[in-house]
Parts: sequence; C-alpha cells; structure tokens
Amino acid sequence: MAANYPHPLIAKEGWPFLAIAVAVSAAVGVFAGWGWSLPLWLIALFVLQFFRDPPREVPSDPLAVVSPADGRVVVVGKATDPYRNCEALKISVFMNVFNVHSNRSPVDGTVSQVVYHHGSFFNAALDKASLENERNALLMTTTTGREITCVQVAGLIARRILCYVGANAKLARGQRYGFIRFGSRVDLYLPLDAEPKASIGDIVFASETVLAKLAPHG
Repeated sequence: MAANYPHPLIAKEGWPFLAIAVAVSAAVGVFAGWGWSLPLWLIALFVLQFFRDPPREVPSDPLAVVSPADGRVVVVGKATDPYRNCEALKISVFMNVFNVHSNRSPVDGTVSQVVYHHGSFFNAALDKASLENERNALLMTTTTGREITCVQVAGLIARRILCYVGANAKLARGQRYGFIRFGSRVDLYLPLDAEPKASIGDIVFASETVLAKLAPHG
C-alpha cells in the first residue's frame, strides 16, 4: 500500500532543507547582522516554496486520468511505450523549479511493476530525456482493467527520484506516491483509445487537471 501522507502543506522531503536554511539564516543574522543574512533568507524562502505540497481536489469521474505533477504539458501524441512495447498515447508534463514537485497517481489502480533505470541528466523538457535520463516507471492496471505507465524522469538539476510504492500497491487517483527534487518531468503512456483533454503548452496541476479520459471498455 502507498505510504500514508497527511499533506502538511510542506513536503516531508523538504523539512531537513528548510530547517538548515532557516538555522543558517538566523545564525548569520544574530552573529553578523540581519543585513548580511538577507540573501540567506531569500534562499530559505525559495526552499519553502519549492517544497510546498498543498492538498488538491480530485475529479470524481472514474475514467479521468489526472495529471501526476504540476507543470507544463510538453508532449501529447502517439508514441511507443518502452516498458510495455506497445503503441500508446503519450502525455508529458515538465516541472520547473517553481512547480510543486510531489507526484500523484493519475488513476485508481494497482501497481503491477516498478522499473528503475540509471541514466543521464539532460534537460527534462527535451524528448530524449524520456529514454536517456534517470527514471522510475510505475506499470499500473486501472480498476477498469486498462494498462497505463507513469514515469518519473530526472532533469538537468534533479538528482533524486523518490518513489514510495512497490509492486501490488493500490493507489487512488490523486494519491501521493513520490517526489522529484529540483526540476523534472513525468511521462504518461495511455491506451491509444484514450481521449486527450490537454494540449501542448497547457499549465496543469497534479490531481486536479484532467489530462485524458479513458474509454469505458478495453
């Protein structure tokens, strides 16, 4: 099962970074003067906004595929799912350093397999990042029997993909399952009969924005 996560507004992954940033800023302010600490407080503010993790409203439509991440849609089109070796509808969301970086399940379903690959750290907005960057894929089967693949892809600055679920985990649509630090991308591979609801360039929000709608029957 997925780890229980109560959405405390600041992601648990950020607590150590935020604590260090605040402690260093305060120490410099006390011992060297608050003017000298101002740049450090700005860094602490950046850390705070980067690791924010607000709760989200999840659409009730059981056929809706919601965005697994905040960001900008950079791919919508037919592609080969490299994990299932089949043609699929691919939708990719690019996250910059100002987006929320929690990753949420796009559907209600069960994780059949988790596949991790070491790789490079190209700009995650580039198409080659899907196949060459470090990445972690969840192969899922929805409650209606459809197979989808959701891939966390590291970016140019990102050096840590966090995934808290394994094979046989059951995920609810919008449920938090992972995190990627400092700029990255998530790729979705959906059945070809899925109807895209997002376009390239759209700004989307994890758990709230519907990227596609699955056909009622496989």
